[in-house]
Order: sequence, then C-alpha cells, then structure tokens
Amino acid sequence: MGYRVVWFKRDLRVHDHWPLHEAAHCGPVLCLYVVEPGLWAQPDAAAQHHGFVRESLQALDAQLRALGSRLHVAVGEVVDVLAALHAAAPFEAVHAHEETGNAFTFARDLAVGRWCRAHGVGWHEWPQFGVVRCLRDRREWQPHWEQHMAALQAPLPDRLYTPDLGNAPDAPVWPWGRQPLPTATELGLDPFEPPKRQQGGRLRAEAVLSDFLQHRSARYRGGISSPLSALDACSRLSPYLAHGVLSMREVVQATREQLTAITPEDKRQRLGLQGFVSRLYWHCHFIQKLESEPELEWRNLHRGYDGLREADWNPAHFEALTQGRTGWPMVDACVAMLRETGWLNFRMRAMLVSVAAYPLWLHWQPVGHWLARQFLDYEPGIHWPQMQMQSGTTGINTTRVYNPIKQAMDHDPQGRFVRQWLPALRRVPDSWLFEPWRMSADVATRCGMRVGQDIAVPPVELMDALRTSKVRMHALRRQPSVRAAKAAVVERHGSRRGMPGASRDARGEERPAARRKAAPPKAQMTLDF
Repeated sequence: MGYRVVWFKRDLRVHDHWPLHEAAHCGPVLCLYVVEPGLWAQPDAAAQHHGFVRESLQALDAQLRALGSRLHVAVGEVVDVLAALHAAAPFEAVHAHEETGNAFTFARDLAVGRWCRAHGVGWHEWPQFGVVRCLRDRREWQPHWEQHMAALQAPLPDRLYTPDLGNAPDAPVWPWGRQPLPTATELGLDPFEPPKRQQGGRLRAEAVLSDFLQHRSARYRGGISSPLSALDACSRLSPYLAHGVLSMREVVQATREQLTAITPEDKRQRLGLQGFVSRLYWHCHFIQKLESEPELEWRNLHRGYDGLREADWNPAHFEALTQGRTGWPMVDACVAMLRETGWLNFRMRAMLVSVAAYPLWLHWQPVGHWLARQFLDYEPGIHWPQMQMQSGTTGINTTRVYNPIKQAMDHDPQGRFVRQWLPALRRVPDSWLFEPWRMSADVATRCGMRVGQDIAVPPVELMDALRTSKVRMHALRRQPSVRAAKAAVVERHGSRRGMPGASRDARGEERPAARRKAAPPKAQMTLDF
C-alpha cells in the first residue's frame, strides 16, 4: 500500500502543519522524527535543547495518537534512515517544513533532496516562517511576510491513517527497531541542564501564549529592557517558536485577534501587543538573512572585517566571560541567570555580546557557540546575524557598544538583579555595587567579601578597552575598500522602508524610525521576546 512520510524537524506540532495536512489528504502517512547524532554533535547543541525536544516529542506523540496515528522515532542520519525504510517498505514521498538552521541542517536537507530525486521519491517542502527561499529581491520580503501570516492555517486532520506495515504477515520490521530515545550523555552532550528552564510541549506553549495575550502583554512595552521586569513582561514564547511547538502564523493571528478584542481603554495592552507584532516581523527578517546567506554562521557578513579580531584571541578573557568571572556585576549576574534558567532578555544578551566583542575583544563565533548552548530558545537564523550585528562585522549597522556599568545603573539601580544572582554582593553598599573591585580592603572585609575570589577583578580597564576597541573599529570602517563594499551588503540584507521601525540613513545604516526620547535604543528594534 502506498504511503507518505511526514518528517518532523523543528515543527513539533500537529496544528497549522501543512506538510501533515497535505500528506494526510493523499492517503496513509508515517510520522517520523529522526534523532541525528551528527546534529547533536554540533558545537551549538546542548542538553537543555535535548530535554526540551524530548518533552515536545512526547506531547507530539500524544497529539498524533489522538488522531489515530503515532510518532516513529529513529536514531541515525536522516538519509540513512530514509534509505533503510524505503528498502523495507517503499514510500511515495517525503513531506517536511523548510528549515533555516545551522550548516549541518543546511547540508542535510540538500542531501535528503538529492536522495529523494535519485530514488524517484517526491520531496515536498513548505515554509515554516515568513521566510522566502531563493528570495530574488529583498523588496519582495515584507509583502510576502504579510501574505504568509494572513493565510489560512492548515486544518487539523480529522483522522490520520497509518500504513498497515506492522501487522501484515509479510510486513517489514521497522529498520530502527524499538530503540529508546538516546540520553543527552549518550549523544555526547554535557548533561547539565538549567534547573529552571522552560518545559516543552504543546499544552505548556498554549498556556504561555494565552497568559501573555490576556495578561502579561500590558507590561510588554517598557518592561522588556530591564532584567528585573523582562522575566514576566516578555512573551516567553521564543523556545516554542524556535522548536516549532507553536507556528509563527498562529501566534501572529492570535495576537491580532486579541488586538481586535480589547477595549479602547486597554491602552497599555494595545501598545504591548502592537510592539510584540513588530518584533515578530523582525524575527523573520533576521532569519531571512541566514536563509539568503548561510555563510553568516561561520564568516563575517562584510568580508572587509576578516582578521579584525581573530589573531587577538585571548583564552583568559573567554574563560572569564563564560564562567561569569569578568568582575562586572551585571555581566556576571546575567551569566548566572543563564545557567539557572536558559533565558535572558534581549538587552542583556546584546550587552553580553558587546562586552565580548569590545572590551574583551573576542571573535564572535566561539562566543556565539557558547551562547547558543546557553539559550534554550536558540534560533540560528536570529542568533548568528545578531552575533555579527552586535560585534560590528555586518558593515551596515551602527557600532553598538554597551557599557556594563552603565547598563547596571540604568536597569538595576538598586542592585536587586545583581544581588539576586550574585549572593556575594548582597552586603555590598550601593555606592560600591557597580564597581566592587574598587572597594578598600576594610570595606570588603565588613561586607564579608574577598575581592579577587568572591568577585573577580576585571581582566581589562573598562574605559581604556572600550576606547581602544572603538578606535580600531572606526579606523577599519573608514577604509575606502570597506566603505565601498558596504552597498552590496545593504542591498542584500538591509531592512526596507515599510517594515515596522525600519529606515536607513544617508550612509546606508539600518536605523528605526523616529522615536520619542523615552524609546529604547536602536538595538531593541530587533527580536525581543
């Protein structure tokens, strides 16, 4: 009996799932997820991603069983799994979502397409986000996004019919047998998971979405910048979107429905929801960058910046950052929060990258791999363009240099966040909280703190390091060859007028539209869930 394979990747749901809908419309389907050892061996993979996926797979299997089917989980590389299955029980086609992921998934999807064509198997892909494969002109992108988000969600099949391969007398044995899902350790991952990370699964995702739309969205505008308020003010939907437990389209449509339902008096909630939709545009805008130029993951977007930091790599600086031992309280507190929760608001993420790129003068790629493992909601299409933008290697963005001491003063003036995540600083007076290494020995003793042990001494003098990094960066930007090459980057990747908050100045720099004085800085015009 002919059947089709629905291959689940980062789309762990049955709702708004066009590959599943279309395959089910054609006849029996086998629902397949492949645990790929090669994918989990990549430097951006972490045990917390594995744990979240495991929980979401359990939920997906329950959803499929309610429709009369089940989820088959195989272990191996995808082409090998498909080849073994096809040899045992030939299928007609593979249905899947497009994926804009890391270099491994890019090469893997190309290999799957080649295998399907070589074996006469249909290969059908559908867009996952508002991302256009083989985009000809960036000017076409925004209308496409609107069209995609306004389109009908894929109807949920009334029932799924599975190929009757396991019951017939001559039925093949499933090539993968009855393998248990490998543990993180078996996949070669460090087993540590943040103890307070978000849990996977559709029910949890729906609960978080409902809570945000109904209640927390009123705190979104103005609440997402500070690490104190962002925990509740942000939507907290990013891991569910990154792993496809929710579709982007259903989130956009649900948000717009809520906007039509609220009363005129609910001004704060309206502003919050409008700001959230704006950032959903930017979510896909950045993924489109990686879709259009996959090399963003491993080389500078603007090649004129090649060699800027590579030769100056300082392992001690990298260790200070990753261990939360920079001595700058806001930086170290953010690293501590990441270890505990797997999440951090965007402004603090940008600050971490800025500190790595400028005073510590670290190349963005190793820092990016480390942060990818720290973020439960790691989305390659957002992560790598943002790493480069915040590190100044795009060539089209204004240099963004965050002073971690000023960030602490602006967003944690009473030191509540810092003291929460750095217990050694709880007795330190406010006057010394942002630069505790400058305390005298007597003050430190009275606080019960040992400078250099309980709190590190910064590896560089901050203002001198910032000044030096800016000079080096601006000198490079002024070079005629670097300036000349910027136009091509702008044409390929720059935002366009008509996108929320998007415009460009006379030099081609991306910048948001005019804002009130109280509005957040330019960096916040990117994704902030």
